[in-house]
Amino acid sequence: MNLKLRLWTILWFPLYFLINVYSALVFIPWYFLTNVKKKKAMAKRLKAKPISDGPGGPYRSISHLESLATIDFPGADTLDKLFDLAVTKFGKKDCLGTRELLSEENEMQPNGKVFKKLILGNYRWLNYEETNRKVNHFGSGLATLGLKPRSTVAVFCETRAEWFIAAQACFRYNFPLVTLYATLGEEAVTYGLNESEASFLITSLDLLEGKLKNVLSKIPCLKYIIYVDNKAVNKSEYPKGLEIQSMQAVEQLGAKPENSSIPPCRPVPTDKALVMYTSGSTGRPKGVMMVHKNLIAGMTGQCERIPGLGPNDTYIGYLPLAHVLELTAEISCITYGCRIGYSSPLTLSDQSSKIKKGSKGDCTVLKPTLMAAVPEIMDRIYKNVMSKVQEMNYFQKTLFKIGYDYKLEQIKRGYDAPLCNLLLFKKVKALLGGNVRMMLSGGAPLSPQTQRFMNICFCCPVGQGYGLTETCGAGTITEVTDYSTGRVGAPLPCCEIKLRDWQEGGYTTRDLPNPRGEIVIGGPNVSVGYFRNEEKTAEDFIVDDNGQRWFCTGDIGEFHSDGCLQIIDRKKDLVKLQAGEYVSLGKVEAALKNCPLIDNICAYAKSNQSYVISFVVPNQKKLTALAEQRGVSDSWVNICNNPIMESEVLKAIKDMANKMKLERFEIPIKVRLSPEPWTPETGLVTDAFKLKRKELKNHYLNDIERMYGGK
Repeated sequence: MNLKLRLWTILWFPLYFLINVYSALVFIPWYFLTNVKKKKAMAKRLKAKPISDGPGGPYRSISHLESLATIDFPGADTLDKLFDLAVTKFGKKDCLGTRELLSEENEMQPNGKVFKKLILGNYRWLNYEETNRKVNHFGSGLATLGLKPRSTVAVFCETRAEWFIAAQACFRYNFPLVTLYATLGEEAVTYGLNESEASFLITSLDLLEGKLKNVLSKIPCLKYIIYVDNKAVNKSEYPKGLEIQSMQAVEQLGAKPENSSIPPCRPVPTDKALVMYTSGSTGRPKGVMMVHKNLIAGMTGQCERIPGLGPNDTYIGYLPLAHVLELTAEISCITYGCRIGYSSPLTLSDQSSKIKKGSKGDCTVLKPTLMAAVPEIMDRIYKNVMSKVQEMNYFQKTLFKIGYDYKLEQIKRGYDAPLCNLLLFKKVKALLGGNVRMMLSGGAPLSPQTQRFMNICFCCPVGQGYGLTETCGAGTITEVTDYSTGRVGAPLPCCEIKLRDWQEGGYTTRDLPNPRGEIVIGGPNVSVGYFRNEEKTAEDFIVDDNGQRWFCTGDIGEFHSDGCLQIIDRKKDLVKLQAGEYVSLGKVEAALKNCPLIDNICAYAKSNQSYVISFVVPNQKKLTALAEQRGVSDSWVNICNNPIMESEVLKAIKDMANKMKLERFEIPIKVRLSPEPWTPETGLVTDAFKLKRKELKNHYLNDIERMYGGK
């Protein structure tokens, strides 16, 4: 017997015995105090069922079989009324928090690049009444500047407290809000502003000077630019006739007695609240129109799946507020009395790229209880933690594996492992502040491996949500008691979901053991259509005989016997190869992202070719280590361009494809390694980190021709 096996044998039995003894001591009181029996019954119960005899549905939540939910708080049928209700109930409680910027430093990296590092202080808070006062003053200031009710205001800004305050002011004064992602390029921003004809724009100085300055001459509709920073601007550098003011100045204008006494023109439920421009994964961004009652219905459904939401919760806001997931999450949190601390992906944790070494990230300081994330961010956390586990010594690694496997078994049985949480996962949990009680993933499918890892190591349920901008972010959310993976839960009470056959892809509602087909969502949360795009609206939206709107998602789903939905494919991702085989590019990517050498991957195929190729963002640390083992010592760019390393990545791709049981024709046989990561700033992925296939194709056009032999 070798030494490692002997050590494993010596360690395993006493550790396993200790874990089980401890579990036995705490099991009986813990079992009853945490209602384990009830939770297990809840997890296994029927959650939704079809309300008609057809195999494809529509499916409704068991709690709302007779009618769909439209409102949470009686009388609060518009977004401004929801906020009024919250201010009345939680007036002096903390509402919006922002960390104080103490100083900035430039740090030279080994590759010669200079990174800006931030030293941040504690969170400074506005309570509900103070926030309400700012909302009133800013809305009054906009009205004083000449903005009329039902006239649009555009916001092109990073996620921060000022964004939320501006949005609430627009909702209260009935100024429909046009939202644009802060990472959109100049062309997309110009397109969105011109199409919406917004005369007022709210932005930040970074975006004003970095992106907008060069294109302002192409946006004739703009009359006022309001920037959220408390700094001076050299107005002589901007076109004449364009008014540029700070948000603080507009608030001061609105606070004057003669202006603040003018009552706002309040909206009605059918008034337009948002024109939300998508980040454009398939071309130009589309403006999705949502009226107040759409959003009220959507949030009513979402909040039903978040138990215990209330004043004891702290939510960390860092995802783009221009994304419907983040905006509805923040409005819901404020409605229920939670406080929101603002962050960014670059300052989220102690290890984040903008946090100076030795300083604390936002999670460590804020200690949030609720957090939303997109799968890309969760995948990064998973790979980073597992990379550190691999660097542990043999004893530590063995201890982690024993605890991980033990807790996995307990979770599958509906239990927990308190000793493992205390001894093994406390440090991992501390990466997000240590207090997170629930995480919600949305924007794209979350891999089962990552979801299970987050369940185990962060000691909290990780719910998957499925919704689209066109459905106000509402569709499905898994229940906290459901620890299954790979599913997105049952329909929310505000909507119903049906499947329709897609013969070309081979999916039908008569498939066994479960019905499959294109997901179509109907209900009061379905938006009124696309802004100034009647042709696309008619293509994607349906109105039935009862007047209910339905949205055709283009996603392919499968309903399980308990009424939970699983996303299994996407129509736009399907390519028919030369020999007639259908390849789901999304399926291939989801499988291969589990490869440790891969941080991101885009599969590509041509219908006049017989094989799949791929573009890969490799994991720099792991590929560099592998390069050294193979005798390739070079710069990162040259490592990615080295044929030997391409072969190594292809070998890893093949191994993972076989492990994930991909068909032979689905496995990419050629690869192009990218030394630069794909970020929203590069324009190759959306703000939710979905691949922009058209942009990626154009970016790698020369490589595509090379890998397909010039054909």
